Amino acid sequence: MAEIIITDENFEQEVLKADMPVLVDFWADWCGPCKMLAPIIEQIAAEQEGKIKVCKANVDDCMDTAAEYNVASIPTVLLFKNGEEADRSVGFKPKEAIEAMFA
Repeated sequence: MAEIIITDENFEQEVLKADMPVLVDFWADWCGPCKMLAPIIEQIAAEQEGKIKVCKANVDDCMDTAAEYNVASIPTVLLFKNGEEADRSVGFKPKEAIEAMFA
């Protein structure tokens, strides 16, 4: 399953009401480190299918949600469990560091 695209409108349904942990990648087209992180997020989405939900939120399209969760720099990856933020990673990190968030 590919990553789910998050908007301000579907954030609550896709992330906060999800029945499994959700990894949300806050990114933008103009962000170099975000482009470096993208294949890692895609790989995690494929490998963890059915265990965690992986979503991508373009900060230019999700300004309200990004502001609500104090996403000040990107990439920022948030892990949600039971509708609450459980962990946060800011900046480019290797795959192992992202996986450690939900291990």
